[in-house]
Amino acid sequence: MQIIHTIRELREWRKTAGRVAFVPTMGNLHEGHLALVREAKKRADNVVVSIFVNRLQFGQGEDFDQYPRTLQQDADKLAAEGVAAVFAPDEKELYPHVEQRFNVEPPHLQNELCGKFRPGHFRGVATVVTKLFNIVQPDVACFGKKDYQQLAIIKGFVEDLNFNIEIVPVNTGRAADGLALSSRNQYLSEAERAEAPHLYRELQAVAEAVKSGNLDYAGLEQRSVANLTAAGWQVDYVEIRHAEDLAVARAGDKALVVLAAARLGTTRLIDNLEISLA
Repeated sequence: MQIIHTIRELREWRKTAGRVAFVPTMGNLHEGHLALVREAKKRADNVVVSIFVNRLQFGQGEDFDQYPRTLQQDADKLAAEGVAAVFAPDEKELYPHVEQRFNVEPPHLQNELCGKFRPGHFRGVATVVTKLFNIVQPDVACFGKKDYQQLAIIKGFVEDLNFNIEIVPVNTGRAADGLALSSRNQYLSEAERAEAPHLYRELQAVAEAVKSGNLDYAGLEQRSVANLTAAGWQVDYVEIRHAEDLAVARAGDKALVVLAAARLGTTRLIDNLEISLA
């Protein structure tokens, strides 16, 4: 496996790599990331994984400086999975002008759900992913459904900007108790870790209620917020949306998703669950 640090080297590698599948990450890899790699391997001759902690998607007061950087451990895991190349540029390589002068601006969706609480986050995501797509030139790119809003925005700009890349959504990896796998789970205290699966249980309760015919979406959302708040969470939102474009859910929609974001202590967790009424 090659570890590549410059755009020039990556583009040289790409010339002879055949069909390439790409998995962009910020490193500190866990089993959820490795599931993306395994899916990518099914779809291409070679897999390239990027490891880059992207300053543009962190807001003021967020954990950019504290975000774990574990390149050697990550590389060992990826080598064991048969990854062909790791692209691990430093910040100056990817942002040579320090400030990114041109950005990819997502539509109004960037200011809803998580975007309401993380201004500029999805602009940063869309910009760095666009840059990485232009550098790697993959045939396929795999993204986890845990970041459901991010996935919707990436699918949207790939379509609108005519990228010739197949976007493959991969189901959320979960611990045995249902907690969605995340690099931020390691920030949880022992007591917080024990409480953390409550978020997924609330999503399951909402999904079951909807499948049973309860279409009072606002009431279901409010009940989940109240339950989480009573258990010590600081809730940003619990919302039921249309699964395809994350528009506000309407009566008659058959493909839905319930999404949530909330804090336990200082750790912000997100999760979602798709609901099919077909």
